[in-house]
Amino acid sequence: MTLSTVFTRMFGVLHPIASAPMGGTAGGALAAAVSHGGGLGMVGGGDREWLARELPIAADAGKSWGVGFLCWSASVAEVELALEFRPAAVMLSFGDPSPFADRVRAAGAAVIVQVTDVDEARQALDLGADVIVAQGTESGGHGARNGMSTLPFVPLVVDLAGPVPVLAAGGVADGRGVAAALVLGAAGALIGTRFQATAESVVAPVIARQIVAGRGQDTERNSVLDIARGSRWPSRYTARTLPHPYIDQWRDREVELAADPEIQRAYQADVARGALPPLPVWAGEGVSLVTDIPPAAELVATLAAQAEDALDRVRGS
Repeated sequence: MTLSTVFTRMFGVLHPIASAPMGGTAGGALAAAVSHGGGLGMVGGGDREWLARELPIAADAGKSWGVGFLCWSASVAEVELALEFRPAAVMLSFGDPSPFADRVRAAGAAVIVQVTDVDEARQALDLGADVIVAQGTESGGHGARNGMSTLPFVPLVVDLAGPVPVLAAGGVADGRGVAAALVLGAAGALIGTRFQATAESVVAPVIARQIVAGRGQDTERNSVLDIARGSRWPSRYTARTLPHPYIDQWRDREVELAADPEIQRAYQADVARGALPPLPVWAGEGVSLVTDIPPAAELVATLAAQAEDALDRVRGS
């Protein structure tokens, strides 16, 4: 059985699965592997050097692929550079997508907008998004400070979107999660944390091993590490990560942390001398389901088979 949806037909892919365009993790090799496996692989946005290096790898794969950008930090020039490589889709997340959407559409690429609340979903629909990603708070990395979990949020967005296909994101780490997304009315799932632990991921091997060893109940969403790192992320978005000593030290003291530049300099000094990892380990609540580091194409096939089995069990019950 093939799980055909409006999403698979839109992009000519076999499975209703997309890999999240995780910055610094989802390079061209990962996107190409996901696309070869029958999903929609997506490259994480970055500076011009990153884009010039990684986008040709995905573009040369001969399959549908996409690229994602953070609206609050991306430049029009970076998006236009990406469009030169003719992606099938550009995903716009976290902030106002309107400066980029018309350019993406004019280049012939689909506009995918990730949303974290109902107001953002309405904005995306008003903008004419071709696909909406409904991100629940279980997701790894950044998401809404006061968002909803995936289970209630996705149906809300599906009902609001009408004929516009929706992808579910947040906490999906195996094929049962993909099946659940479809039952909720989504046309597929966008998966992040699970694809960090694959052979083609750009993350350091030690990070991949931490993800495999990680537990969902140990992940935590806050802004401590953004503040400590001096990150410019908007305050309405917090980040879910695996445990970190600075979180233990500054939990619920974020205002105090933000007011003390000496602490931020101490963080950078700890990173420089190797006492802290250079980046947090972004991971969602589904990390407990990550138990190995397979090739990404193989993982896509596994996720699709698991989803089909899960739906078959429901039909047979």
